[in-house]
Amino acid sequence: MRVFMISEEQSSVLDLLQNIKGEEGVILQTTDGQKFLLSPLNNWHGFEVQDTEDFEQEVKSTSKNSELLEFLSTRNQNNPNSNKERVSIAQVKNQLGL
Repeated sequence: MRVFMISEEQSSVLDLLQNIKGEEGVILQTTDGQKFLLSPLNNWHGFEVQDTEDFEQEVKSTSKNSELLEFLSTRNQNNPNSNKERVSIAQVKNQLGL
């Protein structure tokens, strides 16, 4: 990774991102020596989730997120390992002699 010095003249985040375009990732270093990692997230999928401390409510809202469920279904269909036979914990223990 390359290290970019962040100076006072380079105050715009947009300018910074344009400078690092095409890099795999970079380390940003301030003039006082603090370092930060900036890396692109290729094929990133983000989904809105409800901000709540109630786990039951979070599960309900997540299960109603049609965009997320469609993404998971598509990902599962495109996964070559998704059609493999499942192995129970009892089978694993038996195979390991436990």
